[in-house]
Amino acid sequence: MKVALIQSAPKLNRTNLRDVLALVEANKNAEVVVFPELSLSGYLLQDKLYEDAWKIDELSELAEASQGCDIVIGAALWENDNVYNSALYFSQGKLLHIHHKNHLPTYGMFEEGRYFCAGDEIKSFKTPYGNAVMVICEDLWRAESIAAIAASDAEIVYVLAASPARDFSDEGISIEAQWDSLLKSTALLSHNYVVFVNRVGFEDGLGFWGGSRVITPMGKTESILPLFETESKLFSLDQRLKKLGRYLVKHS
Repeated sequence: MKVALIQSAPKLNRTNLRDVLALVEANKNAEVVVFPELSLSGYLLQDKLYEDAWKIDELSELAEASQGCDIVIGAALWENDNVYNSALYFSQGKLLHIHHKNHLPTYGMFEEGRYFCAGDEIKSFKTPYGNAVMVICEDLWRAESIAAIAASDAEIVYVLAASPARDFSDEGISIEAQWDSLLKSTALLSHNYVVFVNRVGFEDGLGFWGGSRVITPMGKTESILPLFETESKLFSLDQRLKKLGRYLVKHS
């Protein structure tokens, strides 16, 4: 299974859709292309959110592009007169699944709870490449989310993030080390591949660090994308490790 990680720097406007379609075309040798959190919208939309949030019928071009490869992407999404921070999975010309971010950080530099409605579940779903789960950034910082992932029948976990850089030291960025621990714990506890895609770029003083990566079901980091730089990279996920993960789940 070939997965392309697209470590992009979204803008705070709707031109992101055009850029996303170009990146999908450039990575069409992948079977699944994965973008960061809110990569169709930008992160700090604030009051502009209600103008720029997407409706599903406005994303038909993404559905059409998924005829060539599956697409995992984050967007501000209108649904039932509410706006959600959402992850969408397109495949074979259809929208297969939507995950609404359950946990909206509203502290310090974060104000998501002021603008978005929260989702209330984490569910696995079928894809052409096995069962999957999607979560968004803060979702993974809750023990109940990791428990829900581990209890599901997923074989791969997609983690979409817009994580700002903070806590710099001589050893690096503390937030990167914390994320690495969370991702490895999720992989080990659920016996799944974990695909983490974090954005880069700057918005209103916030700098996003990137460092996207793939973690195997055995908790090993296969590769890491660079910090603070846009990058697209193709990874091959070992089907044998996915099968081992399923065996461990059934016999644990």
